[in-house]
Amino acid sequence: MRNAVVIFNARLVDATMDKKNAAIFLENGKIKEFPDKSALKEILKDDSVLKLDAKGCCVLPSFIDMHSHFRDPGFTQKEDIESGSSAAAAGGFSTCVLMPNTNPVVSSQELAEFNNSKAEKLGLCKVFQSVSITENFDGKTTSHLDRLERAKVPVISEDGKEVCDSSVMLGAMKIAAKKKIVVCCHCEDPFLAESARPFRKAALEILAENGGGSKEKKEAVEKLKAADSILACAEDAATFRNLRLAKDAGCHIHLCHVSTSASVEAAKKARQEGVDVTFEITPHHIFMSGGKAPEIFNIVNPPLRSESDRLALIQALKNGDADCIATDHAPHTLQDKKNGSPGFSGLETAFSACYTMLSRKFGISLKRLSQLMSANPAKILGLKKEGLLKEGYAANIVVVNLDKCWIVRGASFMSRGKYTPLEGKKLFGAVEATFFNGRLVFHAPDFSSL
Repeated sequence: MRNAVVIFNARLVDATMDKKNAAIFLENGKIKEFPDKSALKEILKDDSVLKLDAKGCCVLPSFIDMHSHFRDPGFTQKEDIESGSSAAAAGGFSTCVLMPNTNPVVSSQELAEFNNSKAEKLGLCKVFQSVSITENFDGKTTSHLDRLERAKVPVISEDGKEVCDSSVMLGAMKIAAKKKIVVCCHCEDPFLAESARPFRKAALEILAENGGGSKEKKEAVEKLKAADSILACAEDAATFRNLRLAKDAGCHIHLCHVSTSASVEAAKKARQEGVDVTFEITPHHIFMSGGKAPEIFNIVNPPLRSESDRLALIQALKNGDADCIATDHAPHTLQDKKNGSPGFSGLETAFSACYTMLSRKFGISLKRLSQLMSANPAKILGLKKEGLLKEGYAANIVVVNLDKCWIVRGASFMSRGKYTPLEGKKLFGAVEATFFNGRLVFHAPDFSSL
């Protein structure tokens, strides 16, 4: 059977173009052409081609996530490669970089390739399983990095942790620099983070034991504010250190989930000094601040920050300082969330949350949003033929209805993690369909109406 799809009456948008009333033709897993009216007329006569009338919907290059947790192996009650890949497809993502904080920790290329191949067999999206900076997160052993190949493992990370010993981190960065591997940093001073833990624990105990009355909620908020203040210092301190080490190592450092204005400024200054630094911002740090109830009760690392920090992050995305948007998709069971596990599912709400807040409210163009979610992550990962709508590029595209408003219901997620801080929120920009290598891998229930 011929593997060919034409989508017409579409708005085509990527980092370089915004074209209305256009068509795109996919064949054999690639973008073949953008037919004009006469060429489209001939294609529509071909019964072997799947024909989709977009009716004005927007076609974008599918999204590339620099930061996801699929929890496989070891925590598959929260997520696994199959459910995570399904969530990615439902959110319009074709590629996800997976973090190594699994059980066992992913500390070898062999284990990374095993996860990569599991996703490849499913055919819903591509994954790059990152490898830990130190072996089994032991904080000292980096010899396993000598055996990595960039083509198979483009990213290393100690996600969820920080390499405490600066000499160990510097050595790891030098190895990565030689191999041109990206060093993704979860910037959080572990000693400061530990000192914040009792405040979070006390807040959760207050809420659990006293039923969450107004007096108890006020007390819990104060405890969480104390924790979050310490954690802001923890992020900034680790960011400054890692940038300084990267300068000496000459490596490409990628800062994960930057959430404070001070860390944004540090990254900008380091870039001016010649450091090869990129950084990401998450949809949840864009969409909401965390200085008061009820938002402050959404436990995540790094925490939801002040409103001034949130606005600084949005400005960094708008003016080009920030490089990409990454979900930090971190699913948990509902019981785990009740017990205070940090993080939540984000793949299936990422585009809509960002489009609603960044484009509709703050005027960031759709071209810029595509650059942040597709073109720039592709560049960071060294993906030569992805992230743009160009002839010969991979036919990884997403169809979105920008005018459709939908209400977030975690229970309907493809992810096993049903908790979301956006529960009940109204968002614009619904993902109608996702194509991976030219194959339709997700479609909304009413997709046939397109």
